[in-house]
Amino acid sequence: MKSTENGWDEIELYHDLQQAGLIPVHGDFFPAVHYPPITRYAPLTEEEAYAGFQLPENNTFDIYVHIPFCLKRCIFCHYPSKYNAPDEEKDRYLEALKGEMNLFLQRIGANRIRTRAILIGGGTPTDLTPKQLEYFLQYFTERAPVRDQVQFNYDVDPNSLIGPVGLERLKLLKDYGVNRLTIGVQSLNDPILKGMNRAHTAAEAIESVNNSLEAGFKVNIEFIFGFPGQTMDIWNEDIRLASTLNTDEIQLYRLKYEPYGDQVGIIKNYREKKQDNLVSVEETLRMKRSAIRILAEQGYLENLRRVYTRSKDNISRYAYNQCCRLLDQVGFGQTAFASYHDRFLLNPFSFEEYYGAIDSGRLPLNRGIVRSLSEQMRWSIILPLKNYYLPKKLFYRRTGHYLEDTPFISIIHRLIDMGLVEESDMNYTLTEQGAFFADEVTEAFYSHDYIPFPESDYLPGPLNPYNNDPGDVIYDQAARSN
Repeated sequence: MKSTENGWDEIELYHDLQQAGLIPVHGDFFPAVHYPPITRYAPLTEEEAYAGFQLPENNTFDIYVHIPFCLKRCIFCHYPSKYNAPDEEKDRYLEALKGEMNLFLQRIGANRIRTRAILIGGGTPTDLTPKQLEYFLQYFTERAPVRDQVQFNYDVDPNSLIGPVGLERLKLLKDYGVNRLTIGVQSLNDPILKGMNRAHTAAEAIESVNNSLEAGFKVNIEFIFGFPGQTMDIWNEDIRLASTLNTDEIQLYRLKYEPYGDQVGIIKNYREKKQDNLVSVEETLRMKRSAIRILAEQGYLENLRRVYTRSKDNISRYAYNQCCRLLDQVGFGQTAFASYHDRFLLNPFSFEEYYGAIDSGRLPLNRGIVRSLSEQMRWSIILPLKNYYLPKKLFYRRTGHYLEDTPFISIIHRLIDMGLVEESDMNYTLTEQGAFFADEVTEAFYSHDYIPFPESDYLPGPLNPYNNDPGDVIYDQAARSN
């Protein structure tokens, strides 16, 4: 790879990694958010899911709650939701959520959930009347008391935080201990927002940020790049303006065409019908590199993958605990997931199936995995390496094996040879180039069952994920014999 004034060229590296077999020939992208991916879990009953389950240390969890209501369907979203739902439907859902929390408390034999960090997401979890919002916050905090040191975060859309009702919602959130807001700005360009089918303008997004800061919240704002019709000039202007809003954190998301949730987003059909309006892979990568430079000039550094802050203290503790420390997290709501130290469980995306399970006194999970040893090893590598770094001691604690003694070390060495990973006495860490392609790099560790694209999409290079055979059968047999 040729050297440039910036040290390396993102497009040349992209083509090098295609030749090495790591990135598919079509250049499409699939995020390594969870392992296995959300869309790949087999059916699982509650009895199977909790067979042999051991509570985490100190009976402490991170908590996610999913509230799936929105004013409009954004064309980039791959999660099912209900749009402009009547209050009666929201009341029904909030009652089901309360019932699910009660069932979980019965399952673990507790009256309260001891929490490390909380995330309420959706959907738009503030797409509730103030009365509904207060009702939820009241019963939620009774079952999961919010201690002073707990980071309590809400994922919200700007339109729910403006005007008199928006200010009332902000006060309610503050009164019940919420201290951090993640606002889905997505763009500060009105034509792009219209193309996304967002329910707010750029001015309203800025108003929501200012309202939240004035109310005393830590604020994180999110942006999507590579969206159809987006130019480099539009994107750079967005990021420059974003960096002046004095938020604590800025997140950058590459547009995802392939569904990574339970609903195929409108964007997939859009790509097939409107080829002339798309942003090329190469231009999308240039947008990412440009944003990183602009943010760095303003003191924002990548302190968690795709998360840019001026201080490491401002990152999401919920995300850090789940993806970097591999700590136990429980989820409530339709499509919510529980990520435990040895298994991953998912709730149904069908509202009726969700309601039906709770009405019959069962936890509503319907999919998941109790990980085999080999899958436990992959999970213990992929998430921390992608999101922060991989401590060697963490791998041992989660698997009972030293990484250097497993067949996975050969993949690590190949990534080191390609300049994508570096090793210290204590950790494995992505290099700057590896971090730029973090999702693709960590897919080198995927089981063949979970690689996002077919074998024909990859060239036969040294990093082709289909050529990696780290001895799953040996490890799984050893686990069974023990």
